[in-house]
Amino acid sequence: MPYVTSPITVNVKMPIISKIISKAASIDVIVDEVRRFLKAPTPSAWVGHALGDLTTLLVDHANCEYKAAATGMSMITKYKHLPGLQHLMARLVREEMLHYQQVLVFMDRMGIEFRPLSASRYAKTMREFVRTNEDDRLVDLLIVGAIVEARSCERFAALWPHLPTPLGRYYKSLLRSEGRHYQDYLALAHENSDQESVDARLEHFLRVDEQLIVSPDQEFRFHSGVPT
Repeated sequence: MPYVTSPITVNVKMPIISKIISKAASIDVIVDEVRRFLKAPTPSAWVGHALGDLTTLLVDHANCEYKAAATGMSMITKYKHLPGLQHLMARLVREEMLHYQQVLVFMDRMGIEFRPLSASRYAKTMREFVRTNEDDRLVDLLIVGAIVEARSCERFAALWPHLPTPLGRYYKSLLRSEGRHYQDYLALAHENSDQESVDARLEHFLRVDEQLIVSPDQEFRFHSGVPT
């Protein structure tokens, strides 16, 4: 009788995550949810500039994927006592590093070399409003993470129909994971604070995001404002 290995099952209770994680949810449903969540759409001027500067777009996109994975690893290291966060961040890190590798492949195919880019004002400004008290800091970081992922999803949705087919198809494929990531961050924020506090901080950071996205920006980046 041949030797057959049995699958190993581990009973781990996963935290509550987004309803849009379902593969049955259409891309249109995911994008519509994200657009309702954010307070302002990406200006058409940003989209037009991005389509004319795919080199900077892809280099900064790669940077964003890497930084998202690094943020997840930092949280895994710092918050060992939160099992829900550990599981979700472990999955997020894997996915973000896969996206990083995939963007590098597109850069190679398109003859785009990695070059240093200054950090955008977006992430820097958002983090300036993060509170310093440890419990409050965690909640704020999770809310900022949710908004960054939602904005990324919204920008992929704005870009993909206008991009060269292979890159456009890839950006469209990212909509589901980015939509799930924003909901995962929000779920963790709610697990670590009360509804009223999360809602208040969410409103605050959404207003900051709105201002950064619609106002003039001297540098073009994936999360920049209107290029000047």
